[in-house]
Amino acid sequence: MADFVSGFWNMYVMVLIAISFVFCIVIIMLNMRASGKVGELQPHKWDETLQEWNNPLPRWWMYLYWITIFFGIAYLIIYPGFGAFPGIAKWTSVGQWEQEMKRADEQYGPKFAKYRNMDVKAVAADPEAMAMGKRLFQTYCMQCHGADARGAKGFPNLTDNDWLGGDGSPEYIKTTIAQGRIGVMTPFKDILSEEQIRDVAHYVRSLSGLSHDAPRAERGAKVFAENCAVCHGPDAKGNPLLGAPNLTDDIWLWGSSEAQIIAIVTNGIQNRMPAFGEFLGEDKVHILTAYVWGLSNKQ
Repeated sequence: MADFVSGFWNMYVMVLIAISFVFCIVIIMLNMRASGKVGELQPHKWDETLQEWNNPLPRWWMYLYWITIFFGIAYLIIYPGFGAFPGIAKWTSVGQWEQEMKRADEQYGPKFAKYRNMDVKAVAADPEAMAMGKRLFQTYCMQCHGADARGAKGFPNLTDNDWLGGDGSPEYIKTTIAQGRIGVMTPFKDILSEEQIRDVAHYVRSLSGLSHDAPRAERGAKVFAENCAVCHGPDAKGNPLLGAPNLTDDIWLWGSSEAQIIAIVTNGIQNRMPAFGEFLGEDKVHILTAYVWGLSNKQ
C-alpha cells in the first residue's frame, strides 16, 4: 500500500519532477550560445582581477548534460518514481525480493527438505544440518541471543537448559520459534508500597543465596505469598505454563541487584519474541530447532 493515500501527493511529486526537467532543459538551452561577442572578456570581475571569457559551454559537457536528462526521463518511464505511475517494467522491491527468494528456494530448498522427516535429535547429530542451523541462527537469532547463544539482558541464554515457557523439548522449541512468545509481568507499583516492593526484592535475592536484609526478606516472604506465588509458585520455582521463571536457581534474565529487582517488580516487564514460522518455513524451522536443542544437549 502506498505511503501517501491521498492523490494530491502523487500529483505534487509529478509536478515537481516535471518542473525540474523543464528547468534543466531551459538552463542548457540558454547556455548553448555565448551572449555577446565570442572571445571577449566579461565586464564583471571577482576578487579584484578575476574575469571570465565569453565562450559557449564545451560540447562534451552539453552532451553529457543532455544524456543525463534523457536518462532520467527514461528511468521514470521504465521504473516507478513519477508519482503513482508504476513504470512499464512493473518493478517493485517486494517483487524482486520474492524472485530472489524463489531462486534461493529452488537452489537450496532440497537441502533443507531432506531433513524434514528426521527426528530433531537425529538432525542435531548431523554435522551438515548443524552447520546449516548455525548459519540460520547467526542470520536471524544472534542479534538478540548473541553469537554464542548465551543471551544478554532481557534475552535468554539458550545453552543452560533453563527454559521460561516449557521443558526445553524439541516440540517446545519448535513451537516457540514458529509462533513466537510474549512475556508479560504485571507491574506492582499501584498494588504494593515502595517498602513492600523492597522487602520482596530482598526475599527474592535470598532465594538464590544472595546477600540480603534478613528482616526485610522475612516480611517479603509474606508479600510474595500473597501477590507473587500465584505465578511463580509457593516455592518460587516458577510455572512453565505461564512463562514465570524459577526464582531460586540464581539465573537472572534482567539482573539480580536490589535496584534491578525493584525496578522489575515496580514497572513489570513486557517482552516479545517474534514468530519465524511463516517467514522461514517448516523445513528451516525444523533445522533451527535441532540446532537450538543441541546447544543445551551437547551429549
